Amino acid sequence: MAGSYNRVILVGNLTRDPEIRYTQSGKGVTKFSLAVNNPRNREETTFVDIVAWDRLGETCNTYLKKGMNALVEGRLVIRSYDDKDGNKRKATEVVIDNMQMLGSRRDAGGSGGDEGGDAGGGYNGGSRSGAAAPAASSGGDAFGDDLDDEIPF
Repeated sequence: MAGSYNRVILVGNLTRDPEIRYTQSGKGVTKFSLAVNNPRNREETTFVDIVAWDRLGETCNTYLKKGMNALVEGRLVIRSYDDKDGNKRKATEVVIDNMQMLGSRRDAGGSGGDEGGDAGGGYNGGSRSGAAAPAASSGGDAFGDDLDDEIPF
């Protein structure tokens, strides 16, 4: 019998500044949204809600801004809840455990994402249990040197 695997990797632009809130126990949770273009149809854009917890969430809240280009990695979560009026609702979001700011270093304060730029800073939330981090090749990033060639932005 085959097992299950839930892993999502997205590259997109932030549609708004991240918002951080804290649970009653003091855990930070940051939410933001990414606009991800379809490489085959540039007019088709998917807006994906992103959730980051604890230190990763604080890092996202500090360094990410609306318009910046980022790569996120995590798992797809579909949850149900009752809204204010008692109606059943569903929320689809990606809970991330890794984030990489993309674009050149000179764009870090701006909107990011110029073509051919250096990869920006990255952060792994440290919540990967039992999974080794991908090894970076010399001079490249963990996801391959030709990543900029495939980004549709």
